[in-house]
Amino acid sequence: MATPDDVGGEYKPERGVFINRTLNMRSVEAVGYDMDYTLIHYNVDVWEGAAFDEARDILASQGWPVADLQFDPDQFTIGLVFDLKLGNVVKATRFGYVVRAQHGNGLLAFEEQRDAYREDIVELSSSRFKFMNTLFELSRASLFTQLVALHDASLLTGVRDYFQLYDAIDEALGEAHMAGLLKAKIVADPDRFVDLDPDIVATLLDQRRAGKKLALITNSDWAYTSKMMNYAVDPYCPDAMSWRDLFDVVIVSANKPRFFSGQEPIYRVVDEDESLLLPHSGPLEPGDVYFGGNAHLVEQSLNVSGGQPLYVGDHLFGDVHVTKDVLRWRTALIARELESEIADAIAFDEQQRQLEDLMAEKIEVDRRQAQLRLARAHGRGSQVSNELSQVTIRAVALDEQIAPLARAASGLGNPIWGPLMRAGNDKSLFARQVERYADAYMSRVSNLRYETPYAYMRAARGSLPHDRVTHPRSV
Repeated sequence: MATPDDVGGEYKPERGVFINRTLNMRSVEAVGYDMDYTLIHYNVDVWEGAAFDEARDILASQGWPVADLQFDPDQFTIGLVFDLKLGNVVKATRFGYVVRAQHGNGLLAFEEQRDAYREDIVELSSSRFKFMNTLFELSRASLFTQLVALHDASLLTGVRDYFQLYDAIDEALGEAHMAGLLKAKIVADPDRFVDLDPDIVATLLDQRRAGKKLALITNSDWAYTSKMMNYAVDPYCPDAMSWRDLFDVVIVSANKPRFFSGQEPIYRVVDEDESLLLPHSGPLEPGDVYFGGNAHLVEQSLNVSGGQPLYVGDHLFGDVHVTKDVLRWRTALIARELESEIADAIAFDEQQRQLEDLMAEKIEVDRRQAQLRLARAHGRGSQVSNELSQVTIRAVALDEQIAPLARAASGLGNPIWGPLMRAGNDKSLFARQVERYADAYMSRVSNLRYETPYAYMRAARGSLPHDRVTHPRSV
């Protein structure tokens, strides 16, 4: 018999479930899951490298001089933004102010960046800006920046502007995905592409034992879904059970985000390659696989009469934003990069405390320096000049101590773009989107195992600028 010590797994800070809005898992009757980069995680360097290579080859077949382009997996992270007017990739604060920008193959100098965005902020509602929602965007960013350099050198015949350049990349990547070139490679060699998670089945089984109804809702087709779930999930299932037994509803080729906002018809998949689809009406039956459809059919079939369903996915817009905005489902975002980033931050904790102590002193020194300068302006220069000189010397010394620590802190997560959820001292634009649309976020689905399906997970108390004086120890 299992005891409390046998279930839930070992807690690790980087494997936490982080809550924006209090989430009572006992009231969640149904949980829906995306597949790619959610239930199944891929070796990002290998997957995105393959996507990059396929898209590059498609562009080369169209006469583009791209044979020498190479994918660098460490060059970018999710949460960045394409600026299609200026041909830049940028990182912005939650207010849309740009804090770092890259044009072509190099970062903009501070002065260039300031001049470029003096009057502009990043507005995701504008067609000028495209948000990097998922890890699938890493190959796109690598192609975009290198092609911007070729375009600036007038080496791309017929390309008028960066908008057209982005569209060409989008078409090439879309062709690579839709033609099945990438998926054929992955299915042929899953050991190279897939990062297996042995805890995934235990997590889903715990939810089923707690009475949750589970749904798999993926944009991938049935042939690919079945092969990948067989590979990544079945080995961890108990005897005589397969991944199909974990889910009450399985929907492929879902066409998210329209799945959550439309009223598309649904079909039952009869064979492996979806060459035979039968129109379906009525409740969705366990054991069958369905093509297309819409979220309202899932709600009806799972008979979710109490608490709102929870949907878990990796796409900030297609899985989380639309689900929350249209259906008011509870939502959870999977962002695998958080795991290493949090581990780095924990390792940096001592230096972070040192940095905070120095910054606290710097605030007081700067304040005193300003007061002394005002006193001098009032004509009391002879009385304050000595103290002002000493305070200035201390300010310079503090700057020299702070600078290397601040640089190290700004490189946590990604050495170029810094932490995923921060932009300098502010929250990043990505963090703002996560706060707004995701009730919870975590690095992988199996993080839910430790919290259990009975958890009451409370949102942390939000911080405000005046907390520094009212609750100095909590800031």
